[in-house]
Amino acid sequence: MSLDALPKTRAVLEQGREDGLHHGAQLFVQYRGEIVCDAAIGEARPGEPLTAEHVMLWLSAGKPVTAAAIVVLCDGPGSQPFAKLALDGPVVRHVPEFARGGAEKRAVTVRHLLTHTAGLPNVDPGYPEVDWDESVRRICDAPLEEDWVVGRTAGYHPKSSWFLLGEIVRRIVGEPADAWMERTMLGPAGIEGLRFRFSPEELADVRPRLAPTFRRQGRELIDADLLTDAHLTRWSPGSSLRGTARSVGDFYSTLNDSRADCDFPLMGELAAEAIIARHRVGEFDRTLGHVVDFGLGVIVDSNRYGAETVPYGFGPHCSPRTFGHGGSQSTMAFCDPENDLVVAWATNGMCGEPKHQRRNRAINAAIYEDLGLS
Repeated sequence: MSLDALPKTRAVLEQGREDGLHHGAQLFVQYRGEIVCDAAIGEARPGEPLTAEHVMLWLSAGKPVTAAAIVVLCDGPGSQPFAKLALDGPVVRHVPEFARGGAEKRAVTVRHLLTHTAGLPNVDPGYPEVDWDESVRRICDAPLEEDWVVGRTAGYHPKSSWFLLGEIVRRIVGEPADAWMERTMLGPAGIEGLRFRFSPEELADVRPRLAPTFRRQGRELIDADLLTDAHLTRWSPGSSLRGTARSVGDFYSTLNDSRADCDFPLMGELAAEAIIARHRVGEFDRTLGHVVDFGLGVIVDSNRYGAETVPYGFGPHCSPRTFGHGGSQSTMAFCDPENDLVVAWATNGMCGEPKHQRRNRAINAAIYEDLGLS
């Protein structure tokens, strides 16, 4: 399960190290139900080898886990212990104070949050400097963008909508959403090691396994300082997921409907189909600067709009049903059901958008080429 089976991919990752894009990378590839690679290359930090057991920060590549919680609630029972969530129900049904920023916010639905059409792309919740309640308050107080048509105008929401989604889950299930996800979703589905945050008591034990994230500054990689106590003990539903590449790959394996033995342990079959369907199609994304299609909290292959220009795509060889999500300038995870392929990789270098988009396309293309799928 080493990188030996993927020589082109190894070469791309090594070239990235030589070019100063990252110190190391973790890679998980599952093809036709068999694990082809579960390995790491390079260093966690200068002088410390990176292993497949290091816990990586996935940033926005963790958004689909939060989205899955919402879809599970939409697919859940309509009786105790909680009522079924309506995908097209207004956010104010669950968070009434969300309307404080303007009456037009009453039109925002749960679906709009998941498809980045809600109208709050630039609201900063203040994570991790402020606590959860303050983050939610800031979003509730914020007005929508002035020229935004709710449900139609598209613009990737890096932070704001995800705190709202987490708050909706909290109010429905009666406990913090991340704890509920770990206890009722991830654990029963056999997905181990994915965490949005740690308790203060866990920090001493977990720190040796945490790989830091570096940011490229000039020609050097400097520590991005994302391992502070605040980052580790407070959670962001759209950016604080940590785990190994294998654990993220296991999450995507539960949504892979290409296998005859797939029993959808994470959610029902209809819910799994819903999350990966195209719910936002052909809309120019103001934040990403490109036309990008979205499912429910996941990006769906958008190569039809320019395989060499689409940001955070899955490479030139993926099938049209491929879905997943990347993390800011550093990570990527996706499932290609038509090719029965699951991929999750994380680098520890945020190298700037242009360099990362080239690296992203090169890594994903090499994986397909190594597997003979190009």
